[in-house]
Amino acid sequence: MVFEELKKIILEYIEIDDEDFVAGLSFVADLGFDELDMADLTMDVEDSFGIELSDESLEAIKTIGDLVKFVEENIK
Repeated sequence: MVFEELKKIILEYIEIDDEDFVAGLSFVADLGFDELDMADLTMDVEDSFGIELSDESLEAIKTIGDLVKFVEENIK
C-alpha cells in the first residue's frame, strides 16, 4: 500500500505517533519540512517508487494525502 510505504519514508525525517500520522497533515505547517527536507524526501520517493516528481508536481503537493495520490497515479 502506497500510504504505508510513504509513511516509512516520511518517518525517517520526523517523529510522530502512529495514530497522529494522517493524510491531511501538511508537510510545512504540520510537520515542519523545509525546502531541503522536501528535496531529500522527493529523492527517496522517486527511488522507492520509480517515478519522477517535477517541480510543478511538488508545488501542488502540500499534504501527505497529496503525495499518496500523486504516487498512486504515477506508479508504472
